Amino acid sequence: MKKVGILGGTFSPPHIGHMVMAAEAKFSLGLDEVRLMPNADPPHKKAPAANARQRARMAELAAGGCPGVAVERYETDKGGKSYTVETMEALTEREPDSRFYFLIGGDMMESLSAWHRIDDLLQLVEFAGFKRPGYGVTSKYPVTVIDAPVIELSSTFIRERIRNGGPFSHLVPPEVEQYIRKERLYGS
Repeated sequence: MKKVGILGGTFSPPHIGHMVMAAEAKFSLGLDEVRLMPNADPPHKKAPAANARQRARMAELAAGGCPGVAVERYETDKGGKSYTVETMEALTEREPDSRFYFLIGGDMMESLSAWHRIDDLLQLVEFAGFKRPGYGVTSKYPVTVIDAPVIELSSTFIRERIRNGGPFSHLVPPEVEQYIRKERLYGS
């Protein structure tokens, strides 16, 4: 059975912290691959500054430099709002010989009870979480905690840095930086 990690998010933009998480999850959990999965229209956030096509492309560019990391375009291809349980039902049906691990940050470990159809989701995936400053690592649901370097970096920080004309090339993979500049994203 193939072991696949899914790291969901807006990826607006994907950054080195995402890539460290993907690589560390692959190593720690013995995964065959980790897929970055940009959402099309996040149900709990305002619309991202870059559209779904642009965010999926940036995720592909970021993944291209990291062995064993790929992009899952299910949600961006589908469009609209997506809930994790519905996406994982579709992926499980599409890939019955894969075992899925859903990768989350420490901020999400504490809020799993609020996830849409969490009990159904627990039948489809195993959760694995990363420590995050300011958040505990406890959950009433089973979550494997991944011991990995903590990089305090967010896409919000990077977007602000770009908007303010500051340097950001050290925060994102080089191909992502080039794409941001070419597409003139985030006020670059």
